[in-house]
Amino acid sequence: MRRAAILLPAALGLLGACALRSDVDRLEARLAAMQEETARQDSARARQVTELLALQRQLLDTVAASQRAVTAFRGDVSRDLYDVRQQLMQVQELTGQSQRRLAELRGDLEARGQQLDAPAAGGAAPAAGAAAPSATQMYEASLQQLRGGSSATARMGFRQLLDRYPDAPEAADAVYFIGESFAGEAPDSAALYYRRLVQDHPRSARAPAALYKLGLLAEQRRDTAAARQAYQQVVDRYPAADEAALARDRLRALGQ
Repeated sequence: MRRAAILLPAALGLLGACALRSDVDRLEARLAAMQEETARQDSARARQVTELLALQRQLLDTVAASQRAVTAFRGDVSRDLYDVRQQLMQVQELTGQSQRRLAELRGDLEARGQQLDAPAAGGAAPAAGAAAPSATQMYEASLQQLRGGSSATARMGFRQLLDRYPDAPEAADAVYFIGESFAGEAPDSAALYYRRLVQDHPRSARAPAALYKLGLLAEQRRDTAAARQAYQQVVDRYPAADEAALARDRLRALGQ
């Protein structure tokens, strides 16, 4: 009985020791697993950090390359702009020379035309057999000058035609084209000849166009009343002309 009482506490102590050892083993196993998981996570984070650093370096390299490309592009553009400016200066210089030369040539042509029209010294008659140009020839030559850009020479030719052949069939057209020669440089002079055409040659095929252009010139001067009057005259006097349809459109646009 006494022996059993001694052995029982010893057995209980041994069982307690075994149970404690098992708990320690399980705790160590958990700690080992946690350490392993932590190491795995640390390794994954390290890889991510490495990849981020590599990506950062790539981005920096790309930015640096882009900056170099932009710098080079700016340099190329600056050089190109400089070259373009130089070429423009050369073109302007050449254009100025060409304009001066054209002006000189035009002046020579006008001077020669005046010499040809001037009477012979002492009032002598033209040489025998020297036929004067016809109205048609003068008209065609002057119209060619106008179409070629020589407005002053064309005007001189048309005026000579009117002086020599005031009743020629080409007279009305000559008046109209004198107005056309002034249209881009002296609108008031152009309007003067358009009115002259309408007054002196109302049955001319050019009369509707002259009236219509008087309306356009009035619009340019912001004289709406005069413009309406001119357009209405086109419609009333020449209803079948092509300009009548244009005049109606302008009247509608002006609110009539």
